[in-house]
Amino acid sequence: MDATAHTHSIDTRQARNPVELELPAVLPTARPELDLQVASLLASRHYPRHALGRVEVLLQQLARIQTAEGEAFTGIRLDRPQVVVFAGDHGIVDERVSAFTQETSRQRVEEVLTGEAPVNTLARLHGFDLTVVDAGLAQRLERPVGADERVALLPRKIGHGTRNMVLSPAMPLRQAISAIQAGMDVVRHLPGRVLALGDIGVGSTACAALLLSRLCGVPLPDACGRDQESSGGPDSLQRQHRLEKLQQAAARHRKAVTPLEALAAMGGFEIAMQAGAMLQAASERRIVLVDGFVSGAAALVARGLRPAVADYLVFGHRSTEPGHRLLLIHMQAQPLLDMELRVGQGAGALMAWPLLQAAQALLAKPMIQT
Repeated sequence: MDATAHTHSIDTRQARNPVELELPAVLPTARPELDLQVASLLASRHYPRHALGRVEVLLQQLARIQTAEGEAFTGIRLDRPQVVVFAGDHGIVDERVSAFTQETSRQRVEEVLTGEAPVNTLARLHGFDLTVVDAGLAQRLERPVGADERVALLPRKIGHGTRNMVLSPAMPLRQAISAIQAGMDVVRHLPGRVLALGDIGVGSTACAALLLSRLCGVPLPDACGRDQESSGGPDSLQRQHRLEKLQQAAARHRKAVTPLEALAAMGGFEIAMQAGAMLQAASERRIVLVDGFVSGAAALVARGLRPAVADYLVFGHRSTEPGHRLLLIHMQAQPLLDMELRVGQGAGALMAWPLLQAAQALLAKPMIQT
């Protein structure tokens, strides 16, 4: 069944019972004639060609996303933007690969639910609807006293945190598939033409480094880099300990080479759900604003399952994670911002939002004049 078919079955040979992952069709967006049309709309005899630089490139991508083959281009639409924060815990934290404990994940989520996190401020500023999804926190999550009514909470817990991947796969294949499907389902029920994705979960950067290494062939020491989760930065012994644990996990799961197998062996519930969200949003021709390193790892998985999904991804920023720079190179993506962020939650994606609004406004003016 080809990429334009309605569903796609994934062979999960390692599963004890046969299971199938049905994926929506994701169509490539390449339309050279549309790129030329956008360029001509921006052109002026008073300025050199391509005077708007990467803004023009961004506009061409947005136009391709929102204008299917055979449709006339009528402008960029950014109505009802959504930001979804997926939260999950990771069993590998037991190996002391992070400066924080799993309890911190829940605390960070509660800050979002009470409206006190950076993503809340940015969502209010830019008019985004904000949804938090419990993909797999280790602890039970309920709306705290004083929760912000503007923040939606969706319980989609696949498990109470993943397993310790140093000792076993992070999750069975069936759970990985369930998480992808849950991410798809979340997006199906959200309105709007723009989806920004973020995540919360102590230990998630370890998963991102392992997925980058396995899916892109990046040496693990380069993908891992230094642990950016500690405010002061770990010393060399801590860095070496973290790398050794990740190398143990990579060696244990050396046969997990496909995107789905690698996700199950070394990923996280929130990463799987983000991948599903990207796939569904792309199938609906939505603009997908990708946040940091962990969201980027989800993009690697989604691209592995449906290569055309990359056409729909706008990378908001480059974080301080060394692996994030390498991931963006492998995705052949230029982030809109480089603000040395380490906060996660989708904050970097929302900081890039004004660039999309500016691009829309710059295009609208010459279109009106014509």
